[in-house]
Amino acid sequence: MNNRIKELRARFNLTQLDLAQKVGVRRETIVFLEKGKYNPSLKLAHDISKVFESTIEEVFTFH
Repeated sequence: MNNRIKELRARFNLTQLDLAQKVGVRRETIVFLEKGKYNPSLKLAHDISKVFESTIEEVFTFH
């Protein structure tokens, strides 16, 4: 699974810690997500997409 988290964080001027705090996870979780080493739960994917005012499909690409 690929994602646009890093790109969207930059657009919204958020650090990894900022995003982590907004969605209730540790910063390391965001690091692993950005590197593609962690697949989020549906709830986490939903929460992240809400922060970016996007749909899950706009943030995450499923292959």
